[in-house]
Amino acid sequence: MTEIHILDHLTIDQIAAGEVVERPASVVKELVENSIDAGASAVTVEIKDGGTTLIRVTDNGQGIEKDQIKKAFLRHATSKIKDASDLSKCQSLGFRGEALASIAAVSMIECISKTMDDLTGIRYQMHGGTEISFEEVGAPAGTTFLIRNLFFNTPARKKFLKSPQTEAGYVADIMEHVALSKPGVSFSFIVNGIQKFHTSGNGNLKDVIYKIYGKDVIHDLIEVNEKTPVFQVSGYLGKPSLTRANRNYETFFVNQRFIKSSLLSKALEEGYQSYLMLHRFPFSVLHLEIDTEQVDVNVHPTKLEVRFSQQNIVYQQLLDTIIDSLKEKELIPSVQLDSVKEVVQNEPRKAGSVPEPFEMNRQMAVKEETPQYHVQPALMQETMQNSILSKVLGTVGGTEVPKNEKNISNIIKQKEHIIVEKAEQLGLFSEKLLSEDAREEHKVLGQLFDTYWLVSFSDKLFIVDQHAAHEKVKYESLMERFSNNEIISQNINPPIIVSMTGMEEEMFRMNQEAFHKLGFEVEAFGGTEYAIRAIPSELFGADARELFIVTLDELSEFANRSNSGTEHNPSVVIEKVASMSCKAAVKGNHPMNHEEFTALFEQLLTLENPYNCPHGRPTIISMSKYEIEKKFKRIL
Repeated sequence: MTEIHILDHLTIDQIAAGEVVERPASVVKELVENSIDAGASAVTVEIKDGGTTLIRVTDNGQGIEKDQIKKAFLRHATSKIKDASDLSKCQSLGFRGEALASIAAVSMIECISKTMDDLTGIRYQMHGGTEISFEEVGAPAGTTFLIRNLFFNTPARKKFLKSPQTEAGYVADIMEHVALSKPGVSFSFIVNGIQKFHTSGNGNLKDVIYKIYGKDVIHDLIEVNEKTPVFQVSGYLGKPSLTRANRNYETFFVNQRFIKSSLLSKALEEGYQSYLMLHRFPFSVLHLEIDTEQVDVNVHPTKLEVRFSQQNIVYQQLLDTIIDSLKEKELIPSVQLDSVKEVVQNEPRKAGSVPEPFEMNRQMAVKEETPQYHVQPALMQETMQNSILSKVLGTVGGTEVPKNEKNISNIIKQKEHIIVEKAEQLGLFSEKLLSEDAREEHKVLGQLFDTYWLVSFSDKLFIVDQHAAHEKVKYESLMERFSNNEIISQNINPPIIVSMTGMEEEMFRMNQEAFHKLGFEVEAFGGTEYAIRAIPSELFGADARELFIVTLDELSEFANRSNSGTEHNPSVVIEKVASMSCKAAVKGNHPMNHEEFTALFEQLLTLENPYNCPHGRPTIISMSKYEIEKKFKRIL
């Protein structure tokens, strides 16, 4: 029989640390939650090299008693619960008593803490779970944790960390959600000596949203403040004009704890169903206050998920609240004009700020001591094409369109219109259409509904979607220029200022070179803001801000699906940006004159594949003379 070993405390602690401390962001989350539970009204978080060499968390909370400091570093030691009965009514963010012991096991940790009543504080140091020093020091009321050289004694764990910039992005994501969860607490976040954001702690959630997401979001918010029989919900919803390409901006807090919930997301999206286009998701920052005995917060190792005892009721009441909130508001999008004066006044924020009194005496000491998921384009295009054609033509390959399928408004519904049963895409046409001789026989008949152009040739009628055709031409032009290194940028004056979240900054950093090669000129403008000074000339006329943000959303969604970054696959960025050519293309319901369309049609027919736009929609469909005569019963 294999011998059973009793593990030593060092091994046990390192195993436990692996469950709690996944990366620097995990450390920041645990320490900041402890600061909040300690009643802090101001918390400063500073990281260097993504948090691998230094993490500093300073708060002005109640501090730790001198005789309790060592006990706080023991496993399963906590001041927040006494026994199992407290779990059902736990209101603190942390409660398991594993954080400090786990962090201390894999780092060089220093804790300086003082209560309001004590004259001096205590400085306690541990390296890899081993006590180094315990001494009295002068300190202000509150607690400071200094975490140095994370995973210094577990190199196997450290090598799985990503780049410092990527790890900093994860920390930024944690800090943004914490700030949104506690608008009454002032948070300061510093990365490599540069302050990324600072919230006032005045209790106004809208002010925090402004700090995190920027001024563009503030104009399109709907306030929510409702009390239902089960919970109270407050916060903000984005107007239908404020949508994103993924769910990253659906933010929920339950009893001021950030969570991810498919139940709440489903209720939110169902409430927006009649307002949003396909594959667009709403913006939300919602706080739910619910009886602690009605929600279980102990179902996920990182407390990121919760379970409701009355799930169906919570879902229905949140759905009703969303629907009522949207109905009460006039949802007509408003146009915001950015003047030159506004851009000039928006000066870059200066790096750093006045340090806390305690840190003013320690800054020098700290400074000195701190040592694919790949989708084949052809297959994806064919799949999208078949899906679209099924909606337009009713069947593709004999497959019926599901009766309960909810089509977006600009798709023709089979039950509402009589459509040619066997209309084919231009891809099946004879080669004569693309020949020089054939072009002389094209007869442009005119524009229909300010969107479609009718062209006759031989015994067929072609119907051209001007928007899809223009998209294709711009897309191919941009890709050709890129492949030939002939990208031309169009300057924007004044520049467009965009605010990025931590994860958006990281996504941009990973793909910055690809953006530059495509003709974007984007530079830091201070804090979390960036200035877009130029875009590809082929995309001039598009909304530069929307173009840039939508591209970042698409990249983030791709990275989430593939469970990896995109820094080793710049072609993904190129495809995403080029597919945004629709933003600069002429729209439907837009009159074009005969000469403009003729020039567009000539350009379209020179392309290798003129039959589909970058999103897979057909640019041209046709009806034969036989099909038309059959409809008029001339042929039986």
